[in-house]
Amino acid sequence: MKRQLAPQVYRIRVQGHLDPGWSKWLGDMTIVCEQPAEGSPCTVLAGPVTDQTALRGILTRLWDLNLDIISVNRIGKAREER
Repeated sequence: MKRQLAPQVYRIRVQGHLDPGWSKWLGDMTIVCEQPAEGSPCTVLAGPVTDQTALRGILTRLWDLNLDIISVNRIGKAREER
C-alpha cells in the first residue's frame, strides 16, 4: 500500500501576466504578477499541491492557457492545520 504523503508547496513561474482570478481554476494557487525593471512581466503561482497528479493538472492548465513555464520548484511541505 502506498503511504499518503503531506502536500508539497510549489512555486511555478510563467512568462507573461496571469490575472489572479484564475486562482480557483489552478488549484487555489496564490497568483502574483511581477514586472522586473528590465525584461517582460512574469507571474508566480505558489501553494500546496496534494500530489504529482495535481501538479500535472496545474501544469496542463497553464499549457492550455498558452503560457511559457519558466520554472517549477518544490519549496517544502505544506503546514498542517491544527
